[in-house]
Amino acid sequence: MHIRSILLGASAPLALLATIDTAQAQDAAPAVAAADSTADSGEDIVVTGTRVAGRSRLETASPVDVLSSNSLRQQGTTELAQALANVAPSISFARPAATDATDAIRPATLRGLSPDQTLVLINGVRTNASASLNVNGTVGRGAAAVDLNTVPTVALDRIEVLRDGASAQYGSDAIAGVINLRLREARGGGAASVTYGFYDTEVETARARRNVKGESTVTVAGWQGVGLGQDGFLTLSGEYVQRNPTNRADAPAANAPTGASGVALQGRFGDPEVEQYTLFANAGVPLGDVWRLYGWGGVQQRDTASAAFPRPNNAGAVQYLAAVGYPNGFLPLIDTRSQNVTSAVGVKGEIGGWGVDLTVGYGRNKVRFRTENSANFSYGAASPKSFYDGAVIYDQWTAGLDVSKRYDVLGSLNVAWGLEGRREGYEIQPGEPASYSAPATGAVAGAPSIAQGFAGFSPLNQIKRSRRSGSAYLDLEAQLTDAFLIGVAARGESYSDFGEIATGKVSARYDLTRGIALRGTVSTGFRAPSLQQQYFTSISSVLVGGNIIETGTFPSNDPRVANLGARALRPEKSTNFSAGTVLRFGGFDVTVDGYLIRLRDQIALSENIPVTTLPNISAARFFINGLRSTTKGIDVVAHYRLPTQGAGTFDLTVAGNVNDVSLTTRPSTALFGRNRVLTLEEGTPREKVAGTIDWSDGALGATLRATYYGDVTQPGTTAAGDAHTGRHTITDAELRYRATRGAEVALGVNNLFDIYPDRYPGTLNAPSGVVGFPYYSPFGFNGRYIYARAGLNW
Repeated sequence: MHIRSILLGASAPLALLATIDTAQAQDAAPAVAAADSTADSGEDIVVTGTRVAGRSRLETASPVDVLSSNSLRQQGTTELAQALANVAPSISFARPAATDATDAIRPATLRGLSPDQTLVLINGVRTNASASLNVNGTVGRGAAAVDLNTVPTVALDRIEVLRDGASAQYGSDAIAGVINLRLREARGGGAASVTYGFYDTEVETARARRNVKGESTVTVAGWQGVGLGQDGFLTLSGEYVQRNPTNRADAPAANAPTGASGVALQGRFGDPEVEQYTLFANAGVPLGDVWRLYGWGGVQQRDTASAAFPRPNNAGAVQYLAAVGYPNGFLPLIDTRSQNVTSAVGVKGEIGGWGVDLTVGYGRNKVRFRTENSANFSYGAASPKSFYDGAVIYDQWTAGLDVSKRYDVLGSLNVAWGLEGRREGYEIQPGEPASYSAPATGAVAGAPSIAQGFAGFSPLNQIKRSRRSGSAYLDLEAQLTDAFLIGVAARGESYSDFGEIATGKVSARYDLTRGIALRGTVSTGFRAPSLQQQYFTSISSVLVGGNIIETGTFPSNDPRVANLGARALRPEKSTNFSAGTVLRFGGFDVTVDGYLIRLRDQIALSENIPVTTLPNISAARFFINGLRSTTKGIDVVAHYRLPTQGAGTFDLTVAGNVNDVSLTTRPSTALFGRNRVLTLEEGTPREKVAGTIDWSDGALGATLRATYYGDVTQPGTTAAGDAHTGRHTITDAELRYRATRGAEVALGVNNLFDIYPDRYPGTLNAPSGVVGFPYYSPFGFNGRYIYARAGLNW
């Protein structure tokens, strides 16, 4: 059966189940999910997508998913982005490898759009993006997005995912939607756990087959609630992660280049080595009877080590190996240290009947780079083996005022307005000279003059820029009758670097009956070009056709690349349409939402354009506007909660997404080639369907999840170079015992049947091998993962 037919009929089995107890359930209030349930009940109150207090996810005009903390943590992975992608059908999280810093800071996408076209909030406040810019040939190329993995799942109470354009409500970036991370609030109680897992998998690449058992990951996490005064709270959360690297590299070919040993060097292709520490605090205390002071802060340090392509991986490098002390070749390692801070403080209360919320937030991300086990060939025997490559820094200040009041006119009218100011900064700091240049004297003639694997930032790349923006919004939502809801929002923004822009949104909902509703929205949106996109500059080694070329990335307003077509960047703009229906009967509910998103002035990183006028640079690239695309699709989420007598409670969920991205206008193929087009159109799954059965009976529980992924294309420069992931279903299972106060034990397996994406064709691989599977795979390429979790709740 075709997957689209599956989605259209996804709710049929659940609807049948719903009829079992329709007679007694229709007149009863919908069941509220238990505190330890993995599925929300539909009655969960949401604060994303609406500014009306007390509205549930099934009462909104826009589609909102509510994901509990337990649905995130009752998995083998402890990465937030991966856990979120496992349970939210419209979110995809690829696991690229051998792609520099993108291995360490991986992008998540919503509805197949760019990672930076989804706004991420923490407790309703915009959080900072990563300083690292993805300039590699992967999903999310050209984006500097929020790193979701800077927030541990243990710190969260729930996540609200608004699957709708919301720039008029929240500002820049909310083209695809909004992810709002709601932190845990507790005056008491706590928990601690240790999760240990390892891979037990059969790896079969194009040239070899082997068994892997090991490559373990350990996560230690805990939280503690503390009462502050009579009604205040302080919740502390912490997590430590130690992950060993994985390797799914293909074997070298018979004609692979070798060093003095005559043996080809084996590559490393998979997850990087990771050591990560994260701490979060969330607090709130009353200030009298009306006002409340609140705030939160989080810090994280993540150290990673990923592998570049082995040297030599072309015959031209062999002549330099012995001179730099690697007669048998070497495998460069790219180390990153990402330090992230996010925080906010605010007061909330009432003045003259108006609810007032005033917040100030600060975030900062610094990524430092080192290249280890490497060499600068131009230094010959004097070459260092380790290089400090420099750092990139992004920081953000926000200040927001939100005011709202409900009037008994037009049925019930909620009036909300507000102001927001933002200051952003971006900085590139240079590395040591040996990482980016040849020695002043005695340089080896004709040898590459950068650290192999990752070139350092030079003083010519050094930059420090900032910008300011301000905005004002008005949001009206009227419940005209018990059945008819309408909302109107408008927002104006002013940026110091490109001027003003205005957006708007109209939404409506009509309840045909108590259990059937229709809803829809029309909105315009925008995304300001990031400072990273405007000012990033570097020289790096890029693999093209099996050979390494030195490529320069230049700011779009740099006069050195103006003759190649570079121009100052403009904001991306969008027009969003959505229409859907909500059905609910007793413990059963289903939402079906179709969407159409039209993007113009879309920003992308150009191709590597050959140049002869720039010293030591073979090719140049820069960011461009000029793309237009249309994204259309449908989301289906069906949920049935079935309590039984004596057999526990079953939560059944089927969630699916069909998505189609089409690039309708692009610049010349010299600026934007077919491989970039296919990355946008076919780089994320067009179909994704997840079915979950969650069972609980007292302290016992179990989860069984099967997720179907449609085919994804990892494009080459020509059709002959394309690789495909294929259509696959991944099955996860977990069995657990969890006492409300007491011990917790869980055993589980991710990818139970050891499924891999289709192998990367050996004919496409470099002779040195390395790429075993397409790294565009939406479910990774590591195979079966077995884990155990032990903890204590108090």
